[in-house]
Amino acid sequence: MNYPHPILAREGWPFIAASLIAALAATYACAWWSIPIWVIAVFVIQFFRDPPRPVPQGERIVLSPADGRIVSIEPVTDPYLNRPALKISVFMNVFNVHSNRSPLDCEVKRRWYNPGQFVNAALDKASVENERNALWLRTREGHDVTCVQVAGLIARRILCYVDAGATLARGQRYGFIRFGSRVDLYLPPETRARVVIGEKVSATSTVLAELP
Repeated sequence: MNYPHPILAREGWPFIAASLIAALAATYACAWWSIPIWVIAVFVIQFFRDPPRPVPQGERIVLSPADGRIVSIEPVTDPYLNRPALKISVFMNVFNVHSNRSPLDCEVKRRWYNPGQFVNAALDKASVENERNALWLRTREGHDVTCVQVAGLIARRILCYVDAGATLARGQRYGFIRFGSRVDLYLPPETRARVVIGEKVSATSTVLAELP
């Protein structure tokens, strides 16, 4: 769901407030010993940053749904739609922005939630073993894309604000994952990737692929 960008994600407001209160209280008690608490507060603030991003335009382009690093580009079987697909995975570490945004102008056809484990999200097995939330997206041209939020080793909360029947604009914010995770995209097999393994990408502003 869209909302005016406050620079800091609303999901983080309670954590930011708590860390700042703790840091101020520690400073009042003993300025020298408060330094580690301020370091934690700064980390919490940077984790929950949520900057606005420019949205590239183009009928067939697929935008990155998350900040991070490309860890997988491979032909696979989409486990949700049971069809051949090109899988592109973005791994988010704790220093990346964790706001998730729609890669396409699309309609949400279905949503799946699967509880699971919390292994390192950089590993391929995280895609099928970890806690995850998947959206089946369909473009106006009829292309089907599956977008999957995957929890990680530290992540313990996947937030998704849309369900079947919702419409999303490219770059629209639809979810958030706390703390460290990945997002998998299952695209039509003829899709042309425009990124490479190891490349750093930014949610919305990086073009990941071009649909057939």
